[in-house]
Amino acid sequence: MGSKLTGSNRGDKDVGGGGDRKDIGDAGEDRALSHLQAQGLVLVQRNYRVAAGPSVRAGEVDLIMRDRDREGTLVFVEVRRRANLDHGGAAASVTRSKQARVIFAARHYLQRHCRVWPPCRFDVVAIDGDTLTWLVAAFDAG
Repeated sequence: MGSKLTGSNRGDKDVGGGGDRKDIGDAGEDRALSHLQAQGLVLVQRNYRVAAGPSVRAGEVDLIMRDRDREGTLVFVEVRRRANLDHGGAAASVTRSKQARVIFAARHYLQRHCRVWPPCRFDVVAIDGDTLTWLVAAFDAG
């Protein structure tokens, strides 16, 4: 049986034990960001959102990172956090429709911010309970 997420204490980062969904998501993104930076990636932008209309989001990228490889690959990262594996886990929650929204936002970012499009990839950071898994090139824009 799932726990109801309540409260709004910014410092409370327990999954299912307090804090609201945004706080929990922010804590997951913070953890993912720290992990990726420790692996040598550099933060370009966080929470890049594209609107489809007034108060309607068409897409969002949780983290945009730059890899320090020779090509300067731009990495669009979707972060998913789940308290447990009851519903297939965090990675399984990145559905094709979610991928399409991330790709839409990534293309929008590239059109607005890059004269020449660098090599790009789409990674997922899946956090299941205390376990963080970084899925490099988890999906493509194909």
